[in-house]
Amino acid sequence: MTEPQTHDPAVDTRTGPPLAARPSVLRVMRDQRKIVGVAAALVVASFWVLGQLGQWQTASMVGVGVLLALANHLATELWLAKLIGSGQEPTRRRIAVSTFVRLLVLTVVAVAVAAAFWPNGMGLLLGLALFRLIALVMTTIPLLKELRNA
Repeated sequence: MTEPQTHDPAVDTRTGPPLAARPSVLRVMRDQRKIVGVAAALVVASFWVLGQLGQWQTASMVGVGVLLALANHLATELWLAKLIGSGQEPTRRRIAVSTFVRLLVLTVVAVAVAAAFWPNGMGLLLGLALFRLIALVMTTIPLLKELRNA
């Protein structure tokens, strides 16, 4: 025996479940406020430490590197939010192409700026690497805690 179907007005069977609010840059920044705070702290720390050593241009390059890495991180989060919000199934090809294009643009910009401001431009690559390492740790720790509790 089957139970009678009840109509839930919150879920329209023709359109599927209601989607979350449309992703935006501000929403992604709000969701990623910890990582934005870490980026701001890294920029301030680079000026504080390197500025006292008289390396203002290197400090600027580290700050630009951190900001480039933050932009890449936020662009990734925005792309993922839009993909999930659209309800489409992500394919390996789509993920790979998006990642490749984003990292190619980031690499070209970073290498061009580093070469243009050589040797202080190496600070840009240092900023990219520092931010990426910290963002990776900040992403991995909650995942490890969740796996441990599961």
